[in-house]
Amino acid sequence: MMMHDFQTVESTDFRNGMSRLGAAVNIVTTRAADGPFGFTASAVCSVSDAPATLLACINRTSSCFPAFERARFFCVNTLSPSHESLSNLFGGKTSMAERFSAGRWMEGKTDAPVLEDALVSFECELTRAFDEGTHRVLFGRVISVRRSDQEAALLYCSRRYVAWNNSQVLHR
Repeated sequence: MMMHDFQTVESTDFRNGMSRLGAAVNIVTTRAADGPFGFTASAVCSVSDAPATLLACINRTSSCFPAFERARFFCVNTLSPSHESLSNLFGGKTSMAERFSAGRWMEGKTDAPVLEDALVSFECELTRAFDEGTHRVLFGRVISVRRSDQEAALLYCSRRYVAWNNSQVLHR
């Protein structure tokens, strides 16, 4: 294979381009000895359906990274439009106690916090993790899926939230 000596694009150009890549908004959670931990993420995607596997990315400078670094299980909770304030809370600098005091949480099969009214929740067992740039990529074998009857999803695109329903896109 022939190698080329291309330079990567500037960080600002990359971030501006990526802002146009719309994605579902999720809260990724785990439970450690000192309590629940969670963060807002849009870097989540399906990897395979056999075995059912997804990935989620976490910034290694995140305050909750040490808990995820030690975690064996995690849960990806996909948000609906009614969860916009919860997304902001988990994406900010608030304490874990304050984050989990909002929303309705239950203990999942793996003890990871599951958002009761999430659009869908995927409880996962960590199968692999590796570092790339500023982030750690977590691969999880899905061991439980919990779906709600809701159909509207909270998306993030062009640096703003967008509500999506099967028949329409509602800008926020």
